Amino acid sequence: MTEAMLDRLRRISIPDRVRPGKPEDRKLLQEWQATGVRFAASGGRLESAYYTALEKLLACIVPMNGSDPILQEGGIYLGCWLESTGTINAELLSRLIPSVSETTYLAFADQQREDGLLPYKLTENGPSFRQIQLVTPLARCVWNHYELHGRDLSFLKTMYQAMSRYDDWIARYRNTRGTGCVEAFSTFDTGHDLSPRFWHVPDTPYRNDAAAFHPDSPVLPFLAPDLTANIYCQRMYLARMAEELGESGAFWRAKAEASLNSLFRYCYDEDDQFFYDRDRNDELVRVQSDVLLRVMACEVGDAELFGNMLRRYLLNTGKFFAKYPFTSMAMDDPRFDPSSSYNSWGGPSNFLSLIRAPHAFEHRHRYVELTWVLQPILSALSKAKRFPQTLSPWTGEEGFTEAYSPSILCLLDYVERLCGIMPIGSDRLWFTGLLPVDMDHGEEVAGNTAYSRTVNGLHYELVNTPDNVTVYREGRVHIQGPAGIRLVTDRSGQLEGVIGMSVRTIEGELRYQGTPIPIRIKGNEMQLYSDGNLKTERDIGIIYPAYR
Repeated sequence: MTEAMLDRLRRISIPDRVRPGKPEDRKLLQEWQATGVRFAASGGRLESAYYTALEKLLACIVPMNGSDPILQEGGIYLGCWLESTGTINAELLSRLIPSVSETTYLAFADQQREDGLLPYKLTENGPSFRQIQLVTPLARCVWNHYELHGRDLSFLKTMYQAMSRYDDWIARYRNTRGTGCVEAFSTFDTGHDLSPRFWHVPDTPYRNDAAAFHPDSPVLPFLAPDLTANIYCQRMYLARMAEELGESGAFWRAKAEASLNSLFRYCYDEDDQFFYDRDRNDELVRVQSDVLLRVMACEVGDAELFGNMLRRYLLNTGKFFAKYPFTSMAMDDPRFDPSSSYNSWGGPSNFLSLIRAPHAFEHRHRYVELTWVLQPILSALSKAKRFPQTLSPWTGEEGFTEAYSPSILCLLDYVERLCGIMPIGSDRLWFTGLLPVDMDHGEEVAGNTAYSRTVNGLHYELVNTPDNVTVYREGRVHIQGPAGIRLVTDRSGQLEGVIGMSVRTIEGELRYQGTPIPIRIKGNEMQLYSDGNLKTERDIGIIYPAYR
């Protein structure tokens, strides 16, 4: 079974599966092929959907105003948005076509306004500065790209300087109430179209000036938890960059701590254990939305806080944990609208939430819980006819628009996290031994799977079956073990540890470089490998779904 999957993987030809649609695509495909990334499945429709996603991804990578190709949002969205395409989308693309990610990041720095404001989007008509539209911290994405691809100090310095100037702009113009929180002046500042969070608030800042809110608004400006968390996280990564560039990071850490204190002082409700906007009248805007997931993805709070958020909200089927999670509004809110037929953050599951979510979980080592999100979404995407912006949280049917890069990248990213080979930081690899589950009507999603990737000149292959995970290095068996685990190695394939990826306690034998090693590992448990033995480093248990 393993050999058959390996043979299927090796016979896959990217040029045979993906048709270039424009002149730039051939070079992009060459870069993809240089990563060695391929995916094979023995059954179901996931393999076909995977290569369709790659072909559609190429259509979202186009030159703009004579530039090298950059990533665009796709669908009806003609351009590159800082809240998505220029941050989280590019962060995922960095593992697959890194040159485009770097060009995309640099395009925002290149178009920065003299006063420090970064454009919220780039289009053929030039940069737009109408609003800020922040979600995923740009500095985190830039840092991860820097670590993955050779630590280019010139790139880092350019982006650091641009983001430093941007931080000055935010502090100058988005703290009118003197609280230290970052203020929302409009709906589009957070990209929350049609969310009840912003009912009775203009969609855009006053007179299309990002530094102004409507003076006649009874509620603006909002002290915004997601914007404040973004700047907190941004400053923490700017501290790392400063130190990498030979400066002190203390200044940035002090500013980050001030942002964090303001976030909890003004936007956190102890009773609800939720983050809310605070309006100009000092009233909390009690709308429970995906703001929570956004704040968590900005690395706010400790493991205990995140665990409480999982129990009470994110894994609660009465709140956000729909059949196809995560909803953009709490399901028990009377304003919740599950319709996915239009661009709405008032209820349906949005793919931008889905690609932002993994960092929130993995940062707190909640690997098993994350798989409960990956599985239904991959099941839905495997049979989707197009790549939409939204999903029905009830049925998984595709909603608004098509050829949307966040959903395209969601499929590619989720496959790699569930059953692929994923580079982490500058020196680590994950080989994950899970299979897509047949979630819907027993319809097969993928069967057995295989995945390959080339790292630092070494070619790795991974084969997953219901019982076993097998890693090949340079064509030879390198590590074998029971299914349901994640193998952690350095880039040369030297085993560093194992993570339990199932609610089951996984027992069996690990064979590493021909030597048998007994293994018994629980879900989310991290065991380190040393001198032929595995020893528990971390065992945080599992937080299970709630029904209340």
